[in-house]
Amino acid sequence: MIATMLMAAVLGAAPVQTPGILVERRLAESVPLAVGDTVRVRALAGSPQPRPFVVAGVFERAADPNRIARNDFEIRLHLPDLEAMLPAHDRVDRFAVVLRPGADADSAARWIEGVAFGTRAYGSAALAEQTSATFRVVSRFHDAIGIVTILASAIFLLCVMIIRVDERKRDMGMLRLIGVSRGTVFRAIVLEAIGIAVIGSISGGVLGMIVARIVNAYYASVYDTTLKFALVTPRIVLLAAVLGLLLGATAGVLAAWRVVRVAPQKLGQR
Repeated sequence: MIATMLMAAVLGAAPVQTPGILVERRLAESVPLAVGDTVRVRALAGSPQPRPFVVAGVFERAADPNRIARNDFEIRLHLPDLEAMLPAHDRVDRFAVVLRPGADADSAARWIEGVAFGTRAYGSAALAEQTSATFRVVSRFHDAIGIVTILASAIFLLCVMIIRVDERKRDMGMLRLIGVSRGTVFRAIVLEAIGIAVIGSISGGVLGMIVARIVNAYYASVYDTTLKFALVTPRIVLLAAVLGLLLGATAGVLAAWRVVRVAPQKLGQR
């Protein structure tokens, strides 16, 4: 009778299910782990006894520039399972709240701060502003490099046009003497400068796209991330083309003015 009751109790007891856990793809590939595998996890600040979990899925961590240099792995647990592993319950460092469309974020922040004493609520824009200080410095550094590059390109293009014009002063003087107008010579030099700028802009755009692909492929293999380290967008290409045309036209005008303001008889003189 006692054995029958014990057997009935064992058969009627609900089996204890091992909780599930989500594992980051990089961790799953390095161990390796697959869905259905059992792992034992413990918190460094909690109990030394590890708890078993079943890998319920593998996820891809979103690319985040703030974490690109941190080569740590990530797992995701249900909140009750995570809390059971920690020494202090009902405590969190931070949590995120998603509001309904049209909800007032400021009112929600004031309500949260009033309910939980000592809690500080930040909007997503304010939080991004605080955490992106380093990237703002890097962005300004890139802007400075871009300005210096544009100035150097303008000076280089102007020097090229001046050298080309000086080498052909005698020919331009002959054209002026046989009746070619000053405006025709002026336009020819400006169009030549614009043509050089167009060729340079196209070559630079193609080279930039090739270099961007090489840079992204290299750092993607180093950090195992989908984050893009170099971008060549249509806006950047258009801006570069417009700047190239403006610089080419400016260099052509300055070089042409040095020629057309001189009398044809003096153009052949050194």
